[in-house]
Amino acid sequence: MQRIPIATDTPWFRLEVDDADWAAQDPAALARWMEQLLLIRRFEEKILELHGQGLVHGPAHASIGQEAGAVGAMSVLGTGDKLNGTHRAHHQILAKLVNSALPDGYDPRRDAPVAPAGDLVRRAMAEIMGLAEGFCGGRGGSMHMRWAPAGIVGTSAIIGGNLPHAVGYGLADKVLGREQVSVAFFGDGTLMAGQSMEAINLAALYNLPVIFFLENNFYAVSTHVREQTRETRLTTRGAMFGVPSVECDGMDLVAVRRAMQWAVRTIRETGGPVFVEAILYRFLHQSGPLLGSQLGYRGREEEAAWQARDPLATMPARLKALGVLDEAGLAALDARATRMVAEAAAALTEVPRDSNTLQIRAGAFPGTAEIEKGIRGDLSELAGARVLEAASVPAGARAEMKYIDAIAATLLRNMERDPRIVVIGEDVHRLRGGVSGSTRGVMERFPERVFPTPICENGFTGMALGAAVCGLRPVVDIMFGDFCIVAADQMFNGIGKFSHMFGGGFGVPVVVRARVSPQAGYGSQHSMDPSALFALYPAWRIVSPSTPHDYIGLMNAALRCDDPVLVIEHQDLFQTTGPVPKDDLDYIVPLGRARTARPGRACTVLTYSTMVPASLRAAEAAGVDAEILDLRSLDPGGLDWPAIEASIRRTNRVLIAEQTARGTSHGARIAQEIQERCFDWLDTEILRVTGGTAAPVVSRPLNLAALGDAAGIEAALRRLTA
Repeated sequence: MQRIPIATDTPWFRLEVDDADWAAQDPAALARWMEQLLLIRRFEEKILELHGQGLVHGPAHASIGQEAGAVGAMSVLGTGDKLNGTHRAHHQILAKLVNSALPDGYDPRRDAPVAPAGDLVRRAMAEIMGLAEGFCGGRGGSMHMRWAPAGIVGTSAIIGGNLPHAVGYGLADKVLGREQVSVAFFGDGTLMAGQSMEAINLAALYNLPVIFFLENNFYAVSTHVREQTRETRLTTRGAMFGVPSVECDGMDLVAVRRAMQWAVRTIRETGGPVFVEAILYRFLHQSGPLLGSQLGYRGREEEAAWQARDPLATMPARLKALGVLDEAGLAALDARATRMVAEAAAALTEVPRDSNTLQIRAGAFPGTAEIEKGIRGDLSELAGARVLEAASVPAGARAEMKYIDAIAATLLRNMERDPRIVVIGEDVHRLRGGVSGSTRGVMERFPERVFPTPICENGFTGMALGAAVCGLRPVVDIMFGDFCIVAADQMFNGIGKFSHMFGGGFGVPVVVRARVSPQAGYGSQHSMDPSALFALYPAWRIVSPSTPHDYIGLMNAALRCDDPVLVIEHQDLFQTTGPVPKDDLDYIVPLGRARTARPGRACTVLTYSTMVPASLRAAEAAGVDAEILDLRSLDPGGLDWPAIEASIRRTNRVLIAEQTARGTSHGARIAQEIQERCFDWLDTEILRVTGGTAAPVVSRPLNLAALGDAAGIEAALRRLTA
């Protein structure tokens, strides 16, 4: 037996710097970086002070001790380069904000403080304090920060959730031809999350200009890295995916700068991504002013050893030795930083005449009426689109089309129309149009805009979010509706909250296509309609077309919409046909408008998707003059209440018919709102047709019992109108 060592061709090393590297830096830049270290430290000390006075509502995750990593990294980035971070991101955000405001050649040894930088510092403090002047109107606080003009696209408090977003930023830059880099900052604890691995792999697959910047401070809250993983050389996570990786001393600003310069140069010369690990230390506990030793999970000797390497202690000594700053100059910088922070705090707080207690300044909080604003847009982006309902198409101008052909043709037509549309998902590039034929022709026409993914729904859905907020319009293909739950973090904590928690005023144009196949015999984990889960998150618009005509129009609207849209594609409809306009794929069906599939007077049937034809058959079989409304839009804010209420006032009876398990249906919510809106018009109870409590299964007779069907609708119609 012979054992042959395996080596990697991927660059993977530790970078060390010496006094010559420090001496090679521009003295003005060294002074500028020193000022930023001081500003970040004084800012976070003030935040902890305000937190102790009850003026910061929520946690205060200080980065004290880690400032050199942030300032060194930011020194290499331009304003157009993008970053995201986690719950601990004050230091990165402050450095990026201040750099965006400083003029070229700024030298704090001779230049006065820059007023716009002070304004940004004040707004960052206001956001952490939950005040109206904050970047997100006080909604994001400490952990959710966004200021796109400075390249801060949005931090995430979900561990691992931010890394796929940065991959999406890089994807947008690549597709749109921008020469920029994006940086995801995260900690050792975050590296253990599955999404983190998915993100690194996706960035490597697509050769994206992304830097994964790991701040290894050794503790995930109180759990040491040795308790998180057997392999504590964390740069292995980059090398294992073929990503060039470098380890550096995160307490040494120039070492971090050199590592970042190498990373950016590597991306420029050979493509990305790159993995950077900065080894550093947070002096305080996970949140708040206490030391880890005070909570018993690390020793005072360990803390003292790292505090001796405090960049605010070691860098001044270096600068004095280099003749960049003397003691008086350093004191002047500290005084400037302290003053800027104090002025920010003074602008946001006051001591009222009738109190000796510092309080938030009157009028600084956002008005409570603002809370509902920014969840999603007003659809004004669809104002100029041509609306065409099926009933308006003359008989001679119609052609028959299969539902599945409408899916593929509409996607292809929109990709011809809009170069920002990209397709993301598993197997979308093979099998003559993916596993269902829905992407037929797309790979052949637009191979540079099709991104077939490994099996990592959370990763590629998060990538779509990042791409959407940086200029693309991603179409995410979810092979089976149940797999949306695999991507639940990005679907709901990410896309479903993104615009609102960052203050609104911008779009998140992601379209998710979910295939639903409850009668295909795939069992409980491949059969659900997930749309009722999405209805819990009001940013999502939800459409479920029942005809080829409506599919074309609703998908056209979805791909023009600036809000996230879930499009339900029911497999039972794929081989059905219906009339569509001849040679016309460019109309829309408005979001939020129901269709009368059958007029009637005896009762109202509210339904959607495959239950529309089932309801038509049931009404015919029962001999009931039912009015059948195809809801089409299912999100709570998109239900067509004018049409629903008008129908109920005519019929005075309501049946809600769905092909899904009862617990994952829309019916209970719709019934409650009907009670609130239409109680005086109802002559009898509201009936619902769904399956039972069980999820779909494989056995055909058992599966039929788990779903609503035409027979159930027929029986309910007879009961309702008896």
